[in-house]
Amino acid sequence: MVLPSVDSTMSEAARVAASSAFPQWIMALSQTCAHGRRGRPWSMPEGNFAATLLMFPTEPPALVALRSFVASLALYDAFVAVTGRSDPFALKWPNDVLLNGGKVAGILLERGPSHLAIGIGINLVEAPGADQVEAGATPPVSLAHETGALIAPEEFLDHLAPSFAYWESQFTTYGFGPVREAWLARAARLGTEIRARTMRETHHGIFETVDAFGNLVLDTRTGKLTIPAAEVYF
Repeated sequence: MVLPSVDSTMSEAARVAASSAFPQWIMALSQTCAHGRRGRPWSMPEGNFAATLLMFPTEPPALVALRSFVASLALYDAFVAVTGRSDPFALKWPNDVLLNGGKVAGILLERGPSHLAIGIGINLVEAPGADQVEAGATPPVSLAHETGALIAPEEFLDHLAPSFAYWESQFTTYGFGPVREAWLARAARLGTEIRARTMRETHHGIFETVDAFGNLVLDTRTGKLTIPAAEVYF
């Protein structure tokens, strides 16, 4: 489904889920009220990518949440397909894709009564200004500016959808193991010191791994620390 304009593809997915029971991509060429994690506004200049995959998974919530890693890998592969390069791209825990160290794409998961919505926003042609992002956050970049690749949103979806289908098949067939291994092979700043800020405190440590449950594992001065949710800063 490709819409010329909508409040947000995540909101549209929730509306569609109320009367539909089959997975589908919902893409919009314009959004009037998009949002990111924790309700933050998401800027969408014309030509950028906004889509939500509506799914109806039956696994326990902890397993359903691991699809953020599935989506990350699908995005990574789609970027490689449209640029012919893998070296400038990396995956940032928990749900961003980096290009030359800047944020080019973000992923948002929202659960409904019976559905999962995986929202994906990509700076294809233009990145938000520094005044539109949180202080200290990874600076946004665009695919066009960093690589010279010009691609329409609909064309990018033609690469993203089959990439997601492949990694979803790996996940549902073999579990999180192969997805985790592939994600770590593409992870940004693995083995280096990072900062993880939870709702209550900030932790510093070496990014050691992502565990079998998708948690961030830091090697800190006081020992290993497992973090299920946080904002990561480099």
